[in-house]
Amino acid sequence: MKNWNYDNDQWRSLPTHLKHLPIFTRQFDLTSYVIGFLWFLILKFLFNSYIRLNTIGSFKEVYKKHPKLLLISNHSSHLDATSIAAAVPFRFWRNLYISAAKDYWFRNPIFTFFSKHCLGAIPIDRKDKPSDSIKLCINLLNNLNRIWLILFPEGTRSPDGYIQTFKKGVSVFATATDTPVLFLYIQGNKDLWPKGRLLPYPGSLKIHIGPVHPPAEVQIIEKAYKEWLLTVDEDVVSK
Repeated sequence: MKNWNYDNDQWRSLPTHLKHLPIFTRQFDLTSYVIGFLWFLILKFLFNSYIRLNTIGSFKEVYKKHPKLLLISNHSSHLDATSIAAAVPFRFWRNLYISAAKDYWFRNPIFTFFSKHCLGAIPIDRKDKPSDSIKLCINLLNNLNRIWLILFPEGTRSPDGYIQTFKKGVSVFATATDTPVLFLYIQGNKDLWPKGRLLPYPGSLKIHIGPVHPPAEVQIIEKAYKEWLLTVDEDVVSK
């Protein structure tokens, strides 16, 4: 972990949306911890009452063997990142990060506060400087002893629930940092919170924890992910 001098100009000149990340900030931030814990309690309440979340598999066993992972999942609704976070035990949260579109999740002070302290979001600039975002993620993966980074390899929400072509980012991060990839599948997300709806419907949601795949090219990862999905829910793979 890199020690940072808070009194120098370099710290003061950092963009606000970066100051929560552990390569820049303190290793332990009490404010973020308390806010994160309160958010975790809210998530647990919501995903035990309004939305009934069921996890198929064990994050605990995966965590023991793989301190560094890219967690990839299908992406069909705004429920996806929070449902994964709700399924991961809170004791792992200090090592849990989510790649999030900067133009959406950091678009104003309220969203920025939520993204930093509740999601542990890493801002991905999809428009102006995508290469800087790639370098930032690679830096985190190379410099942290423990990190679970959630990625949605399709890049954006699927319009119909079917798995779209993977973007190359997951492969770049995996191969450049020698980080394996954990397959996840969220079942029921599109029906509970489809595009265009302000709030999700009540209902049930399942998160399937799949195999860990070694670093590889994006075509290989996508093929292996779809082959695994055929054993879970083949309807989202082929039309």
